[in-house]
Amino acid sequence: MTRVLITSDSHGLTEELTEIMDQHDEVDWYIHCGDSELDFDAEVLHPFYKVGGNCDFDPRYPTEEIKDIDGTRFFITHGHLHQVKSGLTTLSYAAEEHQAKVVCFGHTHIAGAEKIGEQLFINPGSIRMPRNRVEKTYAILEWLDNETVSVQFYTVDGQKIKNMSYSTIL
Repeated sequence: MTRVLITSDSHGLTEELTEIMDQHDEVDWYIHCGDSELDFDAEVLHPFYKVGGNCDFDPRYPTEEIKDIDGTRFFITHGHLHQVKSGLTTLSYAAEEHQAKVVCFGHTHIAGAEKIGEQLFINPGSIRMPRNRVEKTYAILEWLDNETVSVQFYTVDGQKIKNMSYSTIL
């Protein structure tokens, strides 16, 4: 069973990123959706597929990443260049151009997962400054079987948020 840990908008935090990774040794892949505010080669970010956000100034960050993880194409971006605060249409079109089924983004600091058409959108929220909820959040996507995936949201201390899980067929 493949597991992908997704985080975003950590805004300078390093100890918390390390703690999150330490709490989930079962994770196979790591994604950071931008606004880490760290250098591209910061040690804590080494295991992550990572993109730059509007608060990342290291020019080595790509604005988008396309990754195939166990046969599923991921589109990873921060979201500010796709106007995600106004909706997901522009982001959806960009992901569709790359035939991505899973779209990981941040920027809004609002945690959530939803499937629209054939695309699963995941915003892990923020581990520093969440919006629309008290908990500082990140997400783990895992395959339950060949087609069904689950997205579970966690607090920074590794506790599952009971009312924040989402399952769908990819």
